[in-house]
Amino acid sequence: MWKIAVAFAIFAAISLYMIMQFGDQVDMSGEKHGADAVHAPTPAEAK
Repeated sequence: MWKIAVAFAIFAAISLYMIMQFGDQVDMSGEKHGADAVHAPTPAEAK
């Protein structure tokens, strides 16, 4: 149990360090593949 607490404390310390170092430069928006990456289905062709 104490190992989980120590691991959490280390992870929190690393996270806080990164936030303090990089500040607003950290991008947390997820994957980006360009403007052409649209997650909408392709419309069916009209007959």
